[in-house]
Amino acid sequence: MPTERLDPALFKLCGVLAVGAFAPLLDSTIVSVAVEVLADDLGVSTTTVQWVSTAYLLAFAMVMPVSGWAGDRFGTRRVWLGALVLFSVGSLLCACAWSAGSLVFFRSVQGAGGGLMMPVLQTIVIRACGGRGVGRLIAVVSLPALLGPVLGPVFGGLLLGHLSWRWIFYVNLPVCALALFLAWRGVPRDRRQHVFRLDVVGLVLVCPGLTALVYGLSQCGGQDGAGGGRVLLPTAVGGVLVIAFVGWSLRSSAPLIDMRLFRMRSFAATSVLMFAGGSTMYGGMFLLPLYCQLVLDKGIVATGLLLVPQGMGALAARVAGMVTDRIGPRLVVVTGLLLSAVATWPFAAAMGGGSVVGVALFLRGLGTSAVNLALMVGAYQGLDGSQVADASTTTRILQQLGGSFGIAALAVVLQRGGHSATAFAHAFGLTTALTVCCVIAAAWLPGRRAPAPASLAAAGGRS
Repeated sequence: MPTERLDPALFKLCGVLAVGAFAPLLDSTIVSVAVEVLADDLGVSTTTVQWVSTAYLLAFAMVMPVSGWAGDRFGTRRVWLGALVLFSVGSLLCACAWSAGSLVFFRSVQGAGGGLMMPVLQTIVIRACGGRGVGRLIAVVSLPALLGPVLGPVFGGLLLGHLSWRWIFYVNLPVCALALFLAWRGVPRDRRQHVFRLDVVGLVLVCPGLTALVYGLSQCGGQDGAGGGRVLLPTAVGGVLVIAFVGWSLRSSAPLIDMRLFRMRSFAATSVLMFAGGSTMYGGMFLLPLYCQLVLDKGIVATGLLLVPQGMGALAARVAGMVTDRIGPRLVVVTGLLLSAVATWPFAAAMGGGSVVGVALFLRGLGTSAVNLALMVGAYQGLDGSQVADASTTTRILQQLGGSFGIAALAVVLQRGGHSATAFAHAFGLTTALTVCCVIAAAWLPGRRAPAPASLAAAGGRS
């Protein structure tokens, strides 16, 4: 099957959006290496400073469910620009913070901006292309997600080694300014979708529910452990609220997020894999820097450089987008999962040293990124234009929850093992096993590319 030729304007649009997505993704990885510096300069404990990251995650989870409704109600272009402004203001306020408490509050402002940006980005791309060439376009907008974890530790280490911690937030401002300028000129005005009034009941159920789940999971690595009240209570409350939301959504005529999408086999399979893939991807991003620092005894900058092969593998995986456009997501996902499992196994078998690290990380980056790209394509197969925003929101939520769950599970494994080399081997073994199990769910993915629905193709033609 010949590859469809796409309008160069679509690639330009994706490049514009990628610039905007780069700031929050780079920011998260830089902040993660600055915990000790922030604790020393602000005169507080490391536990207190961890709230700098936790507040961001909670705000991110709180606003994500609203992003689809907001994009349909006000237009995705307006929401994208507003989210960029919100993230920029949050970055400036963080740089000017005078205490740990103010920094935590301002990080929540940043998180709200980031939580709106990511689902809206996907919606803009899918509607603009009309369901054609999704894999190639997603490969472009995914570049920040590939480069952030690689550049973040290196860039963060250099900034913290030569400048004040405030510069880890100041550095976002020129990126956001450029992104705003490009988006103002390059993101086309879109037609508002027909939307019903805001589903207040759904909002009250799902927003605090997701926030409680993310908070509970984030506390698994704390002093109380996985069985403590800080984990069990919010996780239980969050789970009940989310289950109640699902029930409400299935009965409501105009739900905040339409759970009826899960009746489609391909979307349900993709969603399961997005959750599991989020666990392995974010879990790996959590494990690998710690492994390099605690087991291989590397510094922050050296750790970032050691992880470069993973980023190179992720960049090489961009070809998976074009392959998925031609043959469908199933074979690409299965191949990527098996490759990722094989590449993670050396760390589980305590062979993650010397030249093995570079080769394994390259292959892991290649496999993991190929899976993510193919899943993004599979998530939208068979959907019409009115379902795109709900699909974007749902897949992002599941990936975020999966990441929180994966990090929590691995943090418990490391904590119980005293962060020893054996504990890391067990954690990588768990990651490998989960990756292999995902192959079963991948069998339910579409085996070949499905044609874009007429309504979505028409929407792309109007952009």
